Amino acid sequence: MNKSTLGLLLLSCWTTLPIAANTTEVTIAGWGGNDVVVVNKLVSEVMVDELKRAGITVKYLPIEGDFSQYIINSLSANTAPDAFYIDTVFATPLINSGKVAAIGPSLKILSESIIPNLNQAFSAGRLYGIAKDFNTLALLYNKDVFDDAKVAYPTDDDNWDQLREKLLAVQAALGTEVSGICIIPDYNRFAPFALATGWKPFNENGKTILDANFERAFTFYTGLVTKDKVGILSTDLGQIWSGGCFATEKTAITFEGNWISGYLRDNANNLLYGTTLMPKDPVSGQRGNLLFSVAWGLNANSKNMAATEKAVQILTSKKAQEWVLDSGLALPSRKDLANSAYFSKAAPSNQLAKKIFDGASRGYIEPYAFDEYGLAWSTPINEALTAVLLGPMEPAQAIKIAQQKYDAMAEKRSMK
Repeated sequence: MNKSTLGLLLLSCWTTLPIAANTTEVTIAGWGGNDVVVVNKLVSEVMVDELKRAGITVKYLPIEGDFSQYIINSLSANTAPDAFYIDTVFATPLINSGKVAAIGPSLKILSESIIPNLNQAFSAGRLYGIAKDFNTLALLYNKDVFDDAKVAYPTDDDNWDQLREKLLAVQAALGTEVSGICIIPDYNRFAPFALATGWKPFNENGKTILDANFERAFTFYTGLVTKDKVGILSTDLGQIWSGGCFATEKTAITFEGNWISGYLRDNANNLLYGTTLMPKDPVSGQRGNLLFSVAWGLNANSKNMAATEKAVQILTSKKAQEWVLDSGLALPSRKDLANSAYFSKAAPSNQLAKKIFDGASRGYIEPYAFDEYGLAWSTPINEALTAVLLGPMEPAQAIKIAQQKYDAMAEKRSMK
């Protein structure tokens, strides 16, 4: 999820464990908002004994506003904390700055417990972060809608064509009462379809090539609205995201991450939903997905590196991550929690979490990251999606224009 960019404000309400003799203070920084409560409780209650035994006190600095700008500025000024969040979106520029330390031997051992794709998201030759949690996308379906339409629920085995047939059947049975899916013209929901084909955002030369596989996925995704008429734009339902559409119970399915769980609890408590993995490409037979993750990065200039590494070990231990999972706050990065009792519970939110967890290791997975370009990289694709979904541009023309923009991006970068 995007963090607010209203400005930088370092909260004064940090958490510091009582300083005892022969202890080392480690400063850590992360988001503000809900993370303040989570990290405060983690360091001052859940893992307090482990930290004390290690001789570590933790000072947590929650940042409200543009965290990426805060950490870039503080690293440049040599005022950065010992450990800090690294989001997949800005991992590459941070790593390339030389200000983030590659993990040492002790954390190398820890990394072997982390889901492999999460390690890959924070690697550039070497590993530069220990993922603490993550999200992927899954398909949620409204059980009442499919029951009313007498159409079989979506399943993990469905490919795009099979899912489309189910949505067409729902539409045929219920008419204009319910749409099949709410579509947004954004890479962060379209990407799993493109990735399922085997397409990659960057080729071996670091260029973006919108090839025939990309066009096939693009045509399918936009065609749900323009051709099949089972899709509706979020704005047509007065919503700004597909999860908001789903909560109105006017769409049969949606593609969202675990963040939708709390939203549905608060805004659509009576909605009965099920969850599946993302549908497969009928040609490749694979599914695709995006990986949204945050890691603990280490300040290369930290004067407390050994204590900082130990603090990260404690905060990403099985006990710590199991507490976070059981609280329903985030999904653990540790692969040894795949069989956690939390995932076996029948509640829709628990089953959603399980599908999201499994999604990190099923099919073609790419991190939500754009090399040195940042979020601006996705703009040409978003504009192409918008041009087709709002009409009257055809996919081939929109993709051609987008490719020209990517070529210009690459040329501009090569001239630097």
